[in-house]
Amino acid sequence: MGLLSRKAACNTHGQDSSYFLGWEEYEKNPYDEKKNPNGIIQMGLAENQLSFDLMESWLAKNPEPAAFKRDGESVFRELALFQDYHGLPEFKKAMVDFMSEIRGNRVCFNPNNLVLTAGSTPANETLMFCLANPGEAFLLPAPYYPGFDRDLKWRTGVEIVPIQCSSSNNFQITESALEEAYNQAHKQNLKVKGVLITNPSNPLGTTTTREELNLLINFVDDKNIHIISDEIYSGTVFDSPGFVSITEILQERNLQNSDLSERVHIVYSLSKDLGLPGFRVGALYSNNEDVVSAATKMSSFGLPSSQTQYLLSQMLSDKKFTSNYLKENKIRLMKRHGMLVSGLKNSAGINCLESNAGLFCWVDMRHLLKSKTFDAEKDLWKRILFEAKLNISPGASCHCTEPGWFRMCFANMSEETLNLSITRIKDFVESFNTESNVNRRQQRRLLRSPRMGLTKWVMRLSASVSHDSEPER
Repeated sequence: MGLLSRKAACNTHGQDSSYFLGWEEYEKNPYDEKKNPNGIIQMGLAENQLSFDLMESWLAKNPEPAAFKRDGESVFRELALFQDYHGLPEFKKAMVDFMSEIRGNRVCFNPNNLVLTAGSTPANETLMFCLANPGEAFLLPAPYYPGFDRDLKWRTGVEIVPIQCSSSNNFQITESALEEAYNQAHKQNLKVKGVLITNPSNPLGTTTTREELNLLINFVDDKNIHIISDEIYSGTVFDSPGFVSITEILQERNLQNSDLSERVHIVYSLSKDLGLPGFRVGALYSNNEDVVSAATKMSSFGLPSSQTQYLLSQMLSDKKFTSNYLKENKIRLMKRHGMLVSGLKNSAGINCLESNAGLFCWVDMRHLLKSKTFDAEKDLWKRILFEAKLNISPGASCHCTEPGWFRMCFANMSEETLNLSITRIKDFVESFNTESNVNRRQQRRLLRSPRMGLTKWVMRLSASVSHDSEPER
């Protein structure tokens, strides 16, 4: 008899994906400027380390929250004792105000509709538990974040059906792709319960257009299904076009109080915009009272600590700080993004999908493939991992249908390390091209050699026949 339950022993976690396997290799040999300069540089981690100094400066100027004090008095005992799973009211208020600020205060959110979770992973999983039964499906535009195979499916039993998007239109969602995915689900006897999108997109680094959002609203309205908009990168938009939340589309179409609005749900966290994944702060937002009630009960299995909520409520309530942070963080993201895009283009001849958000670029290496297959993509990924010593995420792990695309992160390292990464890619491509040229020359020689030998043999044979037949004539 096995020691583990079927759920614990099943292999649907997705840990065997190249996305996670690259992490394992990185952890065996991590780059360190001084201790391990020849180690693997982590470019598979979508983490924002560019603006820690802004938060550290705020903490230095505001020591009371970190010391768990209020007006000079300790609140440690208050925070240490039991808190119910609704969360601290002042923190929920600060969170929804921050979400509104990111959206230019064009929309507002009700703190009573916000459910706190320990990051966006449990927020997405909680919505799966609330909205779908095991064996039912959600449609996701592909390429999509590799972790969704774990977050959405592993414990819930919910299935994912990709909405296949193409580089021919920069991977934008189309009506035909939506209908095709919906029909594909039904061919697999899967009941579709909704669509989940990431806006801005992970791994594309692009914001969802108004046209796409309206298309999605029309689609879910027609099918009478849900839509989840994962907007955890909403504060990372550094270039035009700006970020448009799905809540803005509802407002523009006067659908805020409609039945449809109760099937629209948002996921948010502070992991990407503030770069605080270790604080484990996430949330889901819904106008559906039943969803909020059920999700609140489930949140008892994973809430951010009261101490974390207290500290961040004070930070996010400082509007001078949040305004300056969002502005400066975008400037730094744009600079880093430009460094990677121009570095890849100018030094290695590699292009990226035009993007305006996120902590990564969607990089086109199709021209480096030995064949237009995912086996060739995997071979290229391994060579970059073990020869160039860079951990990047191959498109296959993101369920991309076109071999040769890779996600590269740029905000989880110093400028010096990013420049080193670009140098490593440059050196790798030069070596790769030299090797390819040598192989092509060898192939040409092999093809040419038999023909030359045959020609000489025919000429010798002709001369021999002519000489030997002369006496007979």
